[in-house]
Amino acid sequence: MAIFGFVKAPPTTHIIHYYRGKKVCSGAGLSFFYWSLRSEIIRVPLSSTDVPYAFSEITADFQDITVQGELTYRITDPERVAGILDFSVDSRNRYRSDDPTKLSDRLIHPAQALTRTFTHKLSLQDLILKTAELSAHVLEGLRGSEIVGALGTEVVAFNVLSITPSPEMNKAIQAKSREELLRRADEAAFARRNASVEMERQIKENELNTEIAVAQKKRNVHETQMAGQIAVEKQRAELVDSRVANQRKEAEAQADALKAVVDAIKGADWKTLMAANGNNDPRLNIALAFRELAEKAENIGNLNITPDLLASLMGPTGEVAPRSMKNA
Repeated sequence: MAIFGFVKAPPTTHIIHYYRGKKVCSGAGLSFFYWSLRSEIIRVPLSSTDVPYAFSEITADFQDITVQGELTYRITDPERVAGILDFSVDSRNRYRSDDPTKLSDRLIHPAQALTRTFTHKLSLQDLILKTAELSAHVLEGLRGSEIVGALGTEVVAFNVLSITPSPEMNKAIQAKSREELLRRADEAAFARRNASVEMERQIKENELNTEIAVAQKKRNVHETQMAGQIAVEKQRAELVDSRVANQRKEAEAQADALKAVVDAIKGADWKTLMAANGNNDPRLNIALAFRELAEKAENIGNLNITPDLLASLMGPTGEVAPRSMKNA
């Protein structure tokens, strides 16, 4: 057995040296020689430790679940821990007892108690959706726990990795979720189809609105053309009215002129009119002379008409009767 020993610890290990029951030195990362026959070495790890866990609990609707995760802690007061649990090592730096492993169990027990109080308040489906709230609840409870403080430790993190129900319930939840997803898929397909129908309706409505707008434009053009034609016809009617008025005025003027002429010659003698007419036809003059003789026949006693005169009256206008007729 070696009489003297040597200790060299990393910064993540706290060393406490007792000699004859009295503390000689205490600190992290120490290195020294010691007399092994009368010395006691305590090695307390200061690095964080990850402890996996698996809790079997019951939800508010009496469903069995398994909560799995990981708890992370570190020792903040090594001397207090060394006063509660045996962290002494032999000459080969091996722990003399299994007390260092009990520290994790003493931290797991209050964590399980806090987990149980949370799971008993929620149903299975609600609990599965609230893993983050469960982690925060347990972590807050452990940091304020007197047990954790008495052990000289600090809980760094409490992570819930999974909440697993029983296989039968897991299948039932999956079936329900599957049906819900299928229903949502059907609703999405219906909404997509409805949106497509709505878009088709809008397209047809736009087409009808376009046709209506085009028909309205054509109607406006036709009305404009009709208005132009009506204006032209009105102008034509006004022109015809003007022409009729002008012709009426001309006819009235001609009638007034004719009336003036008729009135002027109404009281004149036909002899005067014949003289005013300037007609020099000898036969007409002779005929008029015979008419005048006929009108005054009661005043005539004897009238002799020679053959020459009759021949001249029977010949062409303005021509002299033939000599043989004159001789006859």
